[in-house]
Amino acid sequence: MSKPLFSIVIPHWNGKDFLKPCLDALGKQSYQTIEIIVVDNASEDGSQQVIKDHYPDVCLIELPENRGFTGACNAGMEAANGDIIALLNNDTEVHPEWVQAVVDVFENHADVGIVASKMLLFSQRDHIHTAGDGFTTDGRPFNRGVWQKDDGQFDNEEYVFSACGGSSAYRRAVLDDIGLLDNDFFFLMEDVDISWRAQLVGWRTLYTPHAIVYHHLSATGGGVTASYYDGRNSLYVLVKNLPTELWLKYGWQIIGRQWSIFWDALKAWRGTAARARMCGMMVALLHLPKLLNKRRVVQAKRTVSIDYLDSMLSPPQN
Repeated sequence: MSKPLFSIVIPHWNGKDFLKPCLDALGKQSYQTIEIIVVDNASEDGSQQVIKDHYPDVCLIELPENRGFTGACNAGMEAANGDIIALLNNDTEVHPEWVQAVVDVFENHADVGIVASKMLLFSQRDHIHTAGDGFTTDGRPFNRGVWQKDDGQFDNEEYVFSACGGSSAYRRAVLDDIGLLDNDFFFLMEDVDISWRAQLVGWRTLYTPHAIVYHHLSATGGGVTASYYDGRNSLYVLVKNLPTELWLKYGWQIIGRQWSIFWDALKAWRGTAARARMCGMMVALLHLPKLLNKRRVVQAKRTVSIDYLDSMLSPPQN
């Protein structure tokens, strides 16, 4: 039986110094039936030439402008030929068994549509960035185990709510079923959105500790930009994906949480990040009619029970 082709899509923007450790690690994979696609968001640091000169086997897609994380990933996924398609941040270095570990999960679990890796800090490799992601009853995503020392507390495979987009892997069947990333997100929480859409139609996410990824945090994105998109896209996720029954059950928790976030930003309005977050939240409200149209499409596809979705939510995090 032939091995499934594993496509790896790497969105890239002005991160030339991260290319070598990222691409060299992929060249050392024990599982070699892979294709690597780098999608460049109109970098201005010479990244394109580095790839052409030193990594001729890498498929380079050069976009004419910066289309964000979602635009780059979608361009790569559309070009990918694999039965499995993984998204990988450019500021990562994967363990030599990473691809094999992900393939093993898909081969052993027919209900799994998304695989979450164990992401460790690049410069502090015994500390966790995420061991799969969760989603709380007050409407916020979170990284399981973030900042914790890795003492084996996440050494078992577990079903989780979602996978961090920096190292998420998808069956092609999932993408055929629910579509690609939502381009309106541009950057941040697009991974939560696609995981919600997968959960709603019965595809599960499994975290495996055997797929290890080392990650620089916010190496080519973050700061004020992240505050804006966090404020905006958290509301995008909630309006599009949360079923009415869960809004009725947890709505006051969610509204209270969002008001607390807005109030904290208002009190710190002199800071650029605080103003960016408030701006993002207000933009989301302006986009409410469009979001409600998307919600109708998403909710019409739901096949799982409300009890199941409720069981996948976590208590509010500190």
